[in-house]
Amino acid sequence: MFGLGPMELILILVIVIVLFGAKRLPAIGEGLAKGIRSFRSNIKDISDSDEQKDDSKKHITH
Repeated sequence: MFGLGPMELILILVIVIVLFGAKRLPAIGEGLAKGIRSFRSNIKDISDSDEQKDDSKKHITH
């Protein structure tokens, strides 16, 4: 995963806990999860609308 080993991940986790505190970690995780879900949803909506445009172009006859 990005070339990070277990020790690097533990070090990053310790730094995050020191900076933000253990009580705020669930809120930070929840915010990140909502952001990722929103991003995925928007990407899916964009690809769906592109597919609909392609389908509508195929049905047009000249």
